Amino acid sequence: MASEATTAPPPPASLPRIVAASLIGTTIEWYDFFLYGSAAALVFNKLFFPDSDPLVGTLLSFLTYAVGFAARPLGALVFGHYGDRLGRKKLLVLSLVMMGGATFAIGLLPTHATVGAAAPVLLTTLRLVQGFALGGEWGGAVLLVSEHGDPRRRGFWASWPQTGAPAGQLLATGVLSLLTAVLSDHAFGAWGWRVPFLLSGVLVLIGLWIRLSVDESPVFKEALARAESRRTQEAEKLPLVSVLRHHWRDVLVAMGARMAENISYYVITAFILVYATTSAGVSKQTALNAVLIGSAVHFAVIPAWGALSDRVGRRPVYLLGAAGVGLWMFPFFSLVDTGSFGYLVLAVTVGLVLHGAMYAPQAAFFAEMFATRMRYSGASIGAQFASVAAGAPAPLIATALLDDYGSSTPIALYVIAAAVLTLIAVGVARETRHRDLARIEAEGGESAAAGTAAEARTV
Repeated sequence: MASEATTAPPPPASLPRIVAASLIGTTIEWYDFFLYGSAAALVFNKLFFPDSDPLVGTLLSFLTYAVGFAARPLGALVFGHYGDRLGRKKLLVLSLVMMGGATFAIGLLPTHATVGAAAPVLLTTLRLVQGFALGGEWGGAVLLVSEHGDPRRRGFWASWPQTGAPAGQLLATGVLSLLTAVLSDHAFGAWGWRVPFLLSGVLVLIGLWIRLSVDESPVFKEALARAESRRTQEAEKLPLVSVLRHHWRDVLVAMGARMAENISYYVITAFILVYATTSAGVSKQTALNAVLIGSAVHFAVIPAWGALSDRVGRRPVYLLGAAGVGLWMFPFFSLVDTGSFGYLVLAVTVGLVLHGAMYAPQAAFFAEMFATRMRYSGASIGAQFASVAAGAPAPLIATALLDDYGSSTPIALYVIAAAVLTLIAVGVARETRHRDLARIEAEGGESAAAGTAAEARTV
């Protein structure tokens, strides 16, 4: 096995700055993305689909929410392609501008009462831009940290960009919770919902200032120099082709690994706003506060799970999370059905802690699967293509099941089925925590896979 010493850790002062740049960017982009999901559950059904039955309006609102996921694979392909050719940093700046601009524009949109059917069309278009940008954001952010970081603690450092998801959820839910607390329902529906979308403009400026201050990944620069010296640039113009040729098994593993992680997250944080308010008789404010508290705990435990993956491996931690989420679903809904705020907080918090056991090692796990010159494409494709089948329809399917059966049992079984798929995918995967990112290449067709197997035998 190649020695980890070949990947020298960066100077101590640089890595925290890299982590901060990735974290603030992912926080802002997830804030934008989750803000839409919360607004879809709370107000968009009335503002953009007012002629529908309330639950049908919610379904239509979640349908525009799912459209954003449909654009994520395209974003993964485009950003992955150019990220593997031009570098991680440039594409991360572009993704942040696109996401922030689309979110700010949503805050300025006219509603159905003003422009009629054009309102949901405009909303859907901006949602597509959001999804496209987010499809390219995740891969670049986690790779920037993974490729800079100390290989002995890669799981820990790479988990910090993952905390951008709960941080963004925390920020989005917190702003909405504050507004619903201080504004009447009429004021919130008339103009208050626009405020958090418009705030995105300020957050993007802060994110750009930090992101522009960091350097390109040294691992990528070394790989690019080797490619140019060997005159292989022309042969590597399509990283997607290389990914599908050399790493198709890894792409399938990544997609399977995402199923339970993605579906459970959106059921716990987005669908719960619908279920708690319609079936459990909980107020919007109470449901938002429960998600707020759960997201804070989620943020705190992700680095701990990442650090544990450095000690015991990516797979054991991931498998624990998948099994835990599956087992928690029936108790989760039982606790929510009580209508008690304390039990609601417990249900959401335990669910998110178990989710974190999957989400924390995911960044390092996926990065370690792919060769450097196709890593952005491979990690992004595996993650974002899965989101179309997992996170995109999750709130929609859960809401439809609730409408059809009037019970949480089919929804719990839906999440459990996803957990089984993830257990199978991660169960057949190789352990990756000892891989040297600077030396993973797919030259000769099978060397990357051979290298993984050799490293697995030494663990």
